[in-house]
Formats: sequence, structure tokens, C-alpha cells
Amino acid sequence: MDRPATPLLDQIAEPADLRRMDDALLARFADEVRAETISAVSVTGGHLGAGLGVVELTVAIHAVFETPRDRLIFDVGHQCYPHKILTGRRDRIRTLRQGGGLSGFTKRSESEHDPFGAAHSSTSLSAGLGFAAARELGADVGDVICVIGDGALSAGMAYEAMNNAGALGKRLIVILNDNAMSISPPVGAMSRHLGRLQSAPRSDQSGGTLHDGAQRSSSPVHESAELARDRAECLVAGAPPSGASLFETLGFSYVGPIDGHDMPTLLAVLRMVRARHDGPVLVHAVTSKGKGYQPAERAADRYHGVVRFDVATGVQAKAPPGPPSYTKVFADSLIAEAEHDPHVVAVTAAMATGTGLDSFQKRFPDRFFDVGIAEQHGVTFAAGLAAAGMRPFAAIYSTFLQRAYDQVVHDVALQRLPVRFAIDRAGLVGEDGPTHAGSYDLAYLCNLPDFVVMAPSDEAELVHMVATAHAIDDRPSAFRYPRGAGTGVPLPARGVPLEIGRGRLVREGSSVALLSLGGRLDECLVAADELARRGITATVADARFAKPLDRGLILALARDHEALITVEEGAAGGFGAHVLHLLAAAGVLDRGLRIRTLTLPDRFVDHDKPRAMYDAAGLNAPQIVLSTLDCLGMMERRLYPVPAMPAA
Repeated sequence: MDRPATPLLDQIAEPADLRRMDDALLARFADEVRAETISAVSVTGGHLGAGLGVVELTVAIHAVFETPRDRLIFDVGHQCYPHKILTGRRDRIRTLRQGGGLSGFTKRSESEHDPFGAAHSSTSLSAGLGFAAARELGADVGDVICVIGDGALSAGMAYEAMNNAGALGKRLIVILNDNAMSISPPVGAMSRHLGRLQSAPRSDQSGGTLHDGAQRSSSPVHESAELARDRAECLVAGAPPSGASLFETLGFSYVGPIDGHDMPTLLAVLRMVRARHDGPVLVHAVTSKGKGYQPAERAADRYHGVVRFDVATGVQAKAPPGPPSYTKVFADSLIAEAEHDPHVVAVTAAMATGTGLDSFQKRFPDRFFDVGIAEQHGVTFAAGLAAAGMRPFAAIYSTFLQRAYDQVVHDVALQRLPVRFAIDRAGLVGEDGPTHAGSYDLAYLCNLPDFVVMAPSDEAELVHMVATAHAIDDRPSAFRYPRGAGTGVPLPARGVPLEIGRGRLVREGSSVALLSLGGRLDECLVAADELARRGITATVADARFAKPLDRGLILALARDHEALITVEEGAAGGFGAHVLHLLAAAGVLDRGLRIRTLTLPDRFVDHDKPRAMYDAAGLNAPQIVLSTLDCLGMMERRLYPVPAMPAA
């Protein structure tokens, strides 16, 4: 496709060049950055709307502050594409989220302009305060600027940081990017509070009105640069406005709301704020997600993350028809259970669309709860629902459930409450990379007493596991399932509860046993076919349960085969480790059983196409064959390329 004309952007190699540009040109420069962002993402796919909403803000920050010595920290890195274009990575911007290319998030190893990596929400204020404290202890750190979205303010960690920052009183600049959207529209009282700040007059100590306000609407707040400068001067003079906001109550000076797309306003306010000599300050900038690209402005949720698309029409490339996604199968199955049981409720943490629960919300609005970006609260909230006799399903991505592990242990497992965890995006997740990979849930859940942990090998098994979790009413349970489409097997109308802790034999052989947990079963079957061509017959079994283990099945496989290979899409310490523990306790290992546990490698697997990531992890059929031959002492390197292994 033709790239947009960008004569001003072509002159900028790094932010220092930008600071030499005349202010009058910066608005036009921002338009070119926006065009370049749209063009790049149309080729690679990725996060679009969030970045378009902060173009002017990003340009203004780099024009005013001395980055990278002044540390710019983005909260959730998916708004950082314009930042990457401005900080020496424009020549690689069309490699975003591709194998060997730029990360879709801020990443410390990628650039000195990324002082802190961010792909999970609500971390910027804590990290920024750490930089500010280090500066006062002699670290070579200039100003610290944190850009946090309004949706991220639904997470408790942000308030913990504000509480600490207000008490410490250290110089810290926080820019609230208020666009009334995170991935989906934000929920909770904070969103209403920000709306009131936009509509309420702001006054100085003498009672003079600083800002008459404007109602929250699809158009950002419009305010002249002169008025914004007056407010900032009032701030520097130490005159806080009356009618304190929550931020002021927590010890921050507050400036705003201002129009986050008006370049003169942004430059005036940021320069005045930079002139402050102490204390934390929050600049409230009102922006529009998807700004400057009509398809994204009209549908900010659908253009949060996009696949390749046509710039002229906004039409995204359609995936070829195929099986439904695991996410949709889960949501449909949960609705089927809820149709028969009024006690079924669903909880999500700001991911109604991502977890498929938007369909549950439409069908059962009174039984659906979006707690915002607050996984810790969401888990304990679900525990309270369970203690009151409801049957809660907490649908949370594996990578985000990590943020609530103490609550899983203390508030759910320790009290043996029947919360049902639907763990989406378990395993590797392609272009989103290691920050979003669901690598650790097996390890951290299987260690908890009385927890039932399941993993379906296909979408039909997932339907049955939803029904199984629904039926478990005396202890917590979880079922983990991958990102993407299912395998295409027929689906039952409603699931049938499985016998707890019972796996199944899929194919019988005599030489080796391949024991799979979860979505690598098909690869094990392909590996078994290849082994059979070499005269090695393999039994293939689907464990179904990581906890409790099918003791009878595992001991029989160990007794009747020369070698046992476990395969799981999780880090070491999960399913395979528990199988080893069982075999050791039963004395089987003393009898010379050959065994291998195939897991994700002991490193973070970089973003790439899923097939390439599984190759790198050693979990595709060729690598399973190699591991089996190695286990049997029959390694033949000419069969397949030996996968690269991490250094010891």
C-alpha cells in the first residue's frame, strides 16, 4: 500500500529533533504521526484506537520534556505506538508484533526511551514514584511523567500509589488520559467522578472561576491555551481550587480538565507544570479513543485491537470460516448452564468482550458483574458470592489472574469456596507475546489443596468442563483453555459433568505413552503417527485433570510402557511435576521407567506466529517425536531439525 506523505516526520530521528521544531508546526506534525500509525497498524494489526487518542499528547510530552533523561512511563503499553515512531523505531514500526519485530508494548530492552515495560494495567504510578524516589537518592533521573488511562483507575494499585505519592510529596507528573474507554467502556464510580470534573466549575481560592466546564460528550473539552496557562499559573502559585477532586484529597495538585487534542493548550500546560518545583501533580486531559480515524472513532471498542485492515474503508481482514473460538464456546456453555440454574453468575475484570461474557451480559444482565480492572477485588467478590450460595464463574485471562493470586489462596482456596475460574488465554498467545502468555496458572493452582484443575483437549471437552465446574459445589475449581479457534469437533447442546480426576485413553500402543494435558493432544496424535512409521507404537492419553490426577491411569501407563512423556502448555512445576511426584511416591521411578516432562521452556517466549512459538517451546509434533526418541535412547537428528534450547 502507499504510505502517507510525512514531510515533517521525515525530519525527526529522535525526540531531541522534535524539540527544535517551531510550535506552530507541531499540530501538523501530530497529524503526520497519526497517519503513520494508521498506515503501520493496517499492515501489522495490533492496538489502534488507544494510540490514536494520545498522538497530540505524546508529541507534546516529547516536545516539552528532555526524554529519555526525563522518564516517560505509559500505563498499559498499547498506547505507545506513536511514542515508538518518535523514539528511533520508525524504521521498524511495520514489524510490530511480528516474529523478531517490535513488541506491541513498551519494553526496556528495546529502547532507552522505554524506562519501564508495561502490558498490564495500573502500574505506571508505582513505577514512576520509584523513579522519583531514586532521583532524590542521587540517581540520574530527570522529571518523571506517567500517562495513565481512565480505565486503569479502576484498579486498586493506582490508588495505593497515589496514596503513597501524596504522602511522600515527591515531584511526580501524572497525566490522566481520560477517553471514557479502556478496552470496553469503563465502569464504576471513578468514571462518574471524572465526568463530574468535566462538568463542574473550577475556582481559585478567591472564588474566581477558572473553568466553566463542559459535559462529557463525544467531543473533547475545548479550552484556550491562555485559560489553561492561567490555571497552571494558579497551581504554581500554590492556590488550590475549591471543591477538591479525589486527586487533591490524596495530595495531588490538579490541573484540568483540558483538551488533550489541542496542541497549544497541551504545550502551555505541560510547560507550566514543568516549571513546578515540588510535589505530585495530575493533569486531566480529555481525549477521544481512535481520534482522527473515523472508523475507529465510530467503534472504539472494535478498533481497540485490530487485524490487518484497509485504511480507506476501515474494513478489517476476515478470518476464513472455521470452528468457533474457545472463548465463544465457553460463553455459550455458561449461558446454557445459567438457563437451568438461576444461581449461576458471571464475573469479569474489564474484559466482557475478551472473555465472551458480553453475550452472557445481554442474556442475564442482573447476573453479570464487570468489576473493572480489579482482578484482586473480582476474585474476593466472587468468593463472597459463593459464600452466599451463588455459583460464580470468574472469567479472567491467565496472565491477569496472576495479579490476584493471594486472593485465590486466602479468600477462595483456604475457605474452600466453590468459585469457578474460567481461565482464558492459557498457554502461548501469539503476537501479544510473553506479557500476555498464560504460562503459570497450572503451577500456581495445582499447589493449592482441594483445587480441581482441568484443561480441555478440544472445544467439546470444554463444554463438559463448564458443566463439571458448575456441578462442583464443595471446593474451588478451574478450567484453562487456549486463545483462538477450536479443533472443529461436534459440540453438545449442553455439557455432561465429568468424573472428577479421571482421564481417558485416546489411542493404545505398547512402546511409549504420551500423556497430554490440554490443547497439545492433536500434536501428540501426529507425533504418535510418526513414531508408528518408525516401528514405535504409542499410547496417547488425555489427562483432562491436572488436579486431582488420575492415579490409576498414570500408574497403568507407567507400568505397561517403556517410557512416559507428559505434555503440557505450561511452565515447569505444573502437571508434569505432579505426575513425577506421584510416580516417585509410588516407587515407579525406582524400577527404571524412562520419563520426560515437556513444558514451556524456562524463559519468556517472544511474540511470533503461534506455530513458530510452539516450535520454539518444543511442543509441536516434531519436537515431541525428538523428545520421545531421546528418552528411548534413539535420537536421530536427521528426522527433524533439533529445536534450539535455551542456554543452561
